[in-house]
Amino acid sequence: MVEVESRVLSRLDGLDPMALDSARNLAHWLAIRAFDLQRIEGRLAQVGLAWPARAGPQPLASVDRLRAILQQLAGIAPEFVVEPAREHEPADTRRGRAEALFGALPGRPRAPIMVTLPRAAAVDDALVGRLLLGGMDIARLDFSQDSADECAALAARLRRVAASTGRAVKVMMELAGPRLRTGPISAGPVVLKLKPVRDALGSVVSPVRLGLRAAGAQAAVPGAMAHAGVDATWLAALEIADPIDFVDARGTTRRLTVLGRCDQGVLVEGTRTIYLTPETRFRLQSRGQHATETTLCDLPVMEGRLLLRRGDTLRLVRHGLGHEASDGSARKRVAVATVACTMPETLDALRKGERVWFDRARIGGVVRRVTPKGVEVEITEAAEDGSWLGGDKRINLPDTVLDLPALTPRDIEDLAVVARHADLVGLSFTQRAADVKRLRHHLHRLGAGEIGVVLRLETRRGFEQLPQVLFAALACRAVAVLVARDDLAVECGFERVAERQEEIVAACEAARVPLVWAMQGPESRTRAGLLSLAEVTDAALDVGAACVVLDKGPRLLDALCVLDRALLRTRSEPVALNPPVPASAAWDGVGSGPAKVQLKRSPKAAMPAGARGRPERAEALRTSR
Repeated sequence: MVEVESRVLSRLDGLDPMALDSARNLAHWLAIRAFDLQRIEGRLAQVGLAWPARAGPQPLASVDRLRAILQQLAGIAPEFVVEPAREHEPADTRRGRAEALFGALPGRPRAPIMVTLPRAAAVDDALVGRLLLGGMDIARLDFSQDSADECAALAARLRRVAASTGRAVKVMMELAGPRLRTGPISAGPVVLKLKPVRDALGSVVSPVRLGLRAAGAQAAVPGAMAHAGVDATWLAALEIADPIDFVDARGTTRRLTVLGRCDQGVLVEGTRTIYLTPETRFRLQSRGQHATETTLCDLPVMEGRLLLRRGDTLRLVRHGLGHEASDGSARKRVAVATVACTMPETLDALRKGERVWFDRARIGGVVRRVTPKGVEVEITEAAEDGSWLGGDKRINLPDTVLDLPALTPRDIEDLAVVARHADLVGLSFTQRAADVKRLRHHLHRLGAGEIGVVLRLETRRGFEQLPQVLFAALACRAVAVLVARDDLAVECGFERVAERQEEIVAACEAARVPLVWAMQGPESRTRAGLLSLAEVTDAALDVGAACVVLDKGPRLLDALCVLDRALLRTRSEPVALNPPVPASAAWDGVGSGPAKVQLKRSPKAAMPAGARGRPERAEALRTSR
């Protein structure tokens, strides 16, 4: 441990004493990981001793004390490498860094809650006020969803409302990072489907209601489910209760009835499902007059998307509109479905046999062929009846080494807004120490070197380089790691996400760097307004997190109140669940990245009989993985 410390610290410079002590502690913990602790525990059990369950905060001191006990049992005078450390110091360091980032919460014994603000907050002071009073301590603004000007305006509104409510709030602006996503897809046929709502007996409880307005008009007709444009003269002739007959896109005769009119247009309703296209002609038969007709226009355009099934081939290309594998007009099968990639340079890095995930692992495939025209991916993971892939959906390449900097030119421009309006900056796509150093350089250039930094860990390479990222992060005045578990699950495999999560928690504890916990399951949380049992348990334990993140959704306020109550039931300083982590090849002894670790194993004969089975089975399981 002392040798590893010497090698690591020789590479670091410019750290203050507290950061230097944290770096030294992390180096000690990385050295411990080179040993198979399960086998060591078996030998300790022979003499009634156990490996210290919480060696992470002070690994060298913990091992030193254990060594002294063994020396006493052997009749040898105890010999300490270091003086026994004070147990409260690591907790004070973590707490101090967390309070520097997120602020103290006097009288509120829980972790702060960070909320991703919805778009509605930009124009609704009342919504912002309810979020603040409901428990929001930090507001997260995302540059990948909003422009720099929109984020600046929202931050100003947030601070104004916070001042009026008397609630302290911090603002975190998260940089977009490199956006590896699907490109636009050619729009499907213009078809508007409207369907009435029926009860269990089939009776209509909510009829179809369509707003008709003059061609080119944009004002909404109150009560309308959707809108269509018609000829202005024809529209002016409509009166209440007039019947409108037409043949819909399926060749089925249908009728709508005029329900009312207003300045914006006319509201019509019907009790049958209808399919409308630009070729649909509405016919009005007024009393004593000739029938008049109009065609429809301004129908909503369907978002382009591709239906992909297992066994299909999808070609990733550099530019252009994506299209499906069948020509809608000729009904002929073409070669393959195609979609562009927003970062075409990544296609050069793909190799045959590597995995590709789309839309947060809803669709998955394997590269089968690399050609000058693009990369052909065989779809291996999709729903039984196929899955829809739209534009601007995330692409994950877990097996591909991508040399992409976390800071894009746009991010560097957005940092000027961050420096003026934010308390914290979030670095997306953190993959290496150089990303942290580059961010610090630009913050100092803008005179914002004191701003708090939150490093978003979301890729496999980011996990593999986490120790080096943490060493670089300790140079920041205040820093935390945000664990994006949904992204990590896609990159590292869902079956390994719990193991990776445990390792990240232990590494951050050893470095005394606070954790930001992104809760999982946004659909149940913010769409239904409820937390699932797993999410409530997750919030209660929160694995020593200094902050918990809540995503946006239509029931965000309800979910926030539930989460606030759940967190208030926990201790103000939660204890991390940190059992001994098995030796892993993910990080070597100095944390420089992937490496095969030579395990120091004890002879089987030295182990008690009852302890032999477990290590062998654990080793077999690790080998099979």
